[in-house]
Amino acid sequence: MFWVYTVPPHYRGGAFCAQRGGPALWQHHQNQRAFSNGKILVEMDEATGVAVMKMKSPPVNSLNLDFLTEFSISLEKLEIDRSCRGLILTSAVSKIFSAGLDITEMSGKSNEHYAAFWRAVQEMWLKLYGSNMVTIAAINGSSPAGGCLMALCCDYRIMADNPKFAIGLNETQLGIVAPFWFKDTMINTIGNRATELSLQLGQMYPAPEALKFGLVDKLVPEDKVQSAAAAAMSQWLSVPDHARQLTKSMMRKPAIDRLVKQREADINNFVSFISKDSIQKSLQIYMDRLKQKK
Repeated sequence: MFWVYTVPPHYRGGAFCAQRGGPALWQHHQNQRAFSNGKILVEMDEATGVAVMKMKSPPVNSLNLDFLTEFSISLEKLEIDRSCRGLILTSAVSKIFSAGLDITEMSGKSNEHYAAFWRAVQEMWLKLYGSNMVTIAAINGSSPAGGCLMALCCDYRIMADNPKFAIGLNETQLGIVAPFWFKDTMINTIGNRATELSLQLGQMYPAPEALKFGLVDKLVPEDKVQSAAAAAMSQWLSVPDHARQLTKSMMRKPAIDRLVKQREADINNFVSFISKDSIQKSLQIYMDRLKQKK
């Protein structure tokens, strides 16, 4: 049985419309359901109530506007599906979880584009950090900047035990500043002092150090990341949903409310900052370095 959903090309959050026709494909057979929007693949196991969301936007799962749009739509579909209790977020791209925000979305574009892009980043965070589902990040590769933020949004983080894989909010290394809600998310995970050191220095932590600092909760061999996430999910789902959800909201609502109240101001601050000539030059220098490495 196949259902096809139309995905609005410039989704900006809130409710979405579903109708026959369009690029997002649902498949249904036995207890398994799957849908794909091109950059996101979701596999839902109706027997366990657990969905696995695989980011599949090679080469590095960059968070561009299209990716963020599809991510938020996919997450909202699961959120309103009462049979879905848990989400495992992982990557279908080898050796990378997500390289974070796509720098090309922040360079050489109009202020209107910057605003639309930043609103999509906010929407991703609000939906993932505030999700009622149990969310587990199965980090099977490196996860800098926005990729780290996605992982920090989850309730539990399992990372591949490979010192070549690193995670962190390294924005200052690019000459940009992590906004207050990135900072709040990290403080709520590893504490104030560790966050200050991490953000000021733009540090990337290899997997063993990430475990030491509490950025991740568990390290397992690369080939065990998915199975370890599934095992952890079973433990989390053994707790009554209502009690866990209320506790999660109690812990996270202050940070969420802070962004909601300042959302437009945060967008304006981002646009004002990113459009400065000095910042545009820094981003261009960084992109030129990336081209030289290829």
